[in-house]
Amino acid sequence: MKDKFVTYYCENRIGFITMVRAEKRNALNPQLVKELKIAFETAEKDESCKVIVLQAQGQAFCAGADLKYLQSLQSFSHQENVADSSSLMQLFKQIYNLEKVVIAKIQGHAIAGGCGLASVCDLSIASDNAKLGYSEVKIGFIPAIVSVFLLRKIGESKTKELLLTGKTVSATEAVSIGLINEAVTSNKLDEVVLEIAEKLCRQASQQSLASTKKLIANLQSMSLEDGLDFAVEENAKARVNEDCKKGIDSFLNKEKINW
Repeated sequence: MKDKFVTYYCENRIGFITMVRAEKRNALNPQLVKELKIAFETAEKDESCKVIVLQAQGQAFCAGADLKYLQSLQSFSHQENVADSSSLMQLFKQIYNLEKVVIAKIQGHAIAGGCGLASVCDLSIASDNAKLGYSEVKIGFIPAIVSVFLLRKIGESKTKELLLTGKTVSATEAVSIGLINEAVTSNKLDEVVLEIAEKLCRQASQQSLASTKKLIANLQSMSLEDGLDFAVEENAKARVNEDCKKGIDSFLNKEKINW
């Protein structure tokens, strides 16, 4: 029986997905990717879970692809490499499109595919001693899958700077370019992430969170006219859903909303 590389549990409506391959700096291999996909699917279906925190054990959040496994792929056929690459793509797409908000808690370095993993989360909070970057070009590889998401997130100029140089940046610089949302001291990381997750649970409608994620994901590939038409439709749908009715009634009656 292989060791488990990912664990999941839910507490107080917050689902915690934890990478536990600390001895390999949580490097990505097929088993870890597969277990992450299963964990996110489990959290998505878990009715007691409202917000998800992706975290890791050990000194690194994720060191990227397992280099020994990457080396073994050189003997794969083209079709086999497409299938393997598609698995990571499916994980990134799954996180990006998940109806529930995903917060990355980056307690240590997030490099290459590990930085990609953090990039596709909705919110990313890092310890101020963490380093982030995409080092693929330095080993003759390319950051292909994450580039699709990164262009959306930080634009062409900064995407080129990070991907072409392969440099790592501090958590503070990562905040300044929009790669992550916040950098905090290591001893405050757990507290800050938990506070954000708890506020989302208390202060935001689950229906609204899911719809807003869908709105943001879809608008970026639309023309101005199509985007506005889509926004109008989503706006109209939101006005008649149960959460909107509850929220407006509570506000008008000066009652505290319990989400």
